[in-house]
Amino acid sequence: MSGRTYLAASHRASLFALVGCALLAWYFTIAGFAGMPAGQGSMVVGLAGFLAAWTLMMVAMMLPALAPLTSMYLRSISAVPSSRVRAVRTVALLCGYLATWIGFGVFAYVASVFSTMLAADAPDIASWVGAGLILAAGVYQLTPAKDFCLGHCRSPMAFLLHVSGYKGRFRDVRVGLYHGLYCIGCCWGLMIVLVAVGVMNLAWMAVLTATILLEKTWKHGGAFSRFTGASLIVFAFFVPAHPWLLPGLYMSPAM
Repeated sequence: MSGRTYLAASHRASLFALVGCALLAWYFTIAGFAGMPAGQGSMVVGLAGFLAAWTLMMVAMMLPALAPLTSMYLRSISAVPSSRVRAVRTVALLCGYLATWIGFGVFAYVASVFSTMLAADAPDIASWVGAGLILAAGVYQLTPAKDFCLGHCRSPMAFLLHVSGYKGRFRDVRVGLYHGLYCIGCCWGLMIVLVAVGVMNLAWMAVLTATILLEKTWKHGGAFSRFTGASLIVFAFFVPAHPWLLPGLYMSPAM
């Protein structure tokens, strides 16, 4: 096997492993969330349990869209002779990337707990708060800040040029952190939507995963992002009259 063929096979194996991890995370997410109230899960599991579940969710939701960047990164470190070293460096990148989302998960936990309390104590206000959150998420999809962060996520080559100067033992973790911050800048609005509809809401998780994947990898991802924003804005206007549309901010009378 030639060196080029070996590297190509190594890249494919790494990408298959990445997709396999995402599928496995989906399996455990579905198994763990089945039967759990979409909007009240955070009150049940506590911060530590929430962050564990949140990390699993981020693996399931974000790794498919991360595949193009990971592929380019593997090619950039092809000079590393050991496949074991390349694997370790790739894992380090993923750990740095997930660390940013775990940090965001603390905010998501606080927001989820507050949403549950608001739904129980002030349901009329909760529906308007939820509508405001969805509206804010939709408007953000139309802003230059969203376009800038999305452009970073859609351009692995520009990203690699920026991080090529990173040195030191933890350079790959820094690469993951750097990309993760841009990814949060790109997707925080969609994650706010997830909090509003219930963090444990599997159907919405699937919808948002597909949205993120299309935004970051489809050639019309920029236009799709704006379409998503417009759809969220329209959706927000239905929420006050139909609060059950946001399970994360709605507690049914039976509960």
